[in-house]
Formats: sequence, C-alpha cells, structure tokens
Amino acid sequence: MSCRYLLNRLGTRAVHSRRRMTTQASAAPTYHVLQYKYVPDILEKRGPFREQHLAAASQKKDEGKVVLAGALADPVDSALFIWKNSSQEEIEQFVKDDVYVHNKLVSDWSIRPYMVMIAA
Repeated sequence: MSCRYLLNRLGTRAVHSRRRMTTQASAAPTYHVLQYKYVPDILEKRGPFREQHLAAASQKKDEGKVVLAGALADPVDSALFIWKNSSQEEIEQFVKDDVYVHNKLVSDWSIRPYMVMIAA
C-alpha cells in the first residue's frame, strides 16, 4: 500500500465521518419559549377558565410538544411554556386558541427560540 492510497482512504473516511456528525447534529431538538404576561389579579380572575387552559397545555404535553409550563411566582405575573420541536406557527395557533388569551387574562405574549445548552 502506498502512502497516497492510505491518505486518500483516510481522507474519504474523514469526510464520511463529518457527514454523519452533521446529520446527527441537524437532528438535535429545537426549543422555543412562549412567555405570557398576565393581567393584575390573575389568580382571582382565572378560575372559570383554568381547567380548559390546563387541558389545552396538557394535550400539547401529551403530544410531546410542551416539555415544561407554569407560572412565575412572587408575584404571579407571567408564565413560561417550553416547546420542543414545534414551529412558530404551531405555537402561535396555541396562543390564538387559548381561553386565557380569549378572555383577556394575557396582556402580552412572545415566542422566542431557546438555545438549550444542557437538557435532562
């Protein structure tokens, strides 16, 4: 075997190895954060709508779309939903359909990509 042959073979393997790594990296999950800003006195106002709101969020959890969700405390003035492998449009549709939004319990909301560095 010549050195040229070995270098050519190693070079081909390195290229194939890099392609595998690129393919694996592109399959990494994507995350988004949906943040709600609540109206004052949300705890007193949410009662009639809470069950339906939680059911919708639970459905997305069961679909593997929402991995974490909950209100921020002290004070309860906002909430975060961590979405996995979901499009911006899918998250926006969730917001549009949410009973809290329809009943004006959410004063503002935003969706941002979340660059997860460490995950369980």
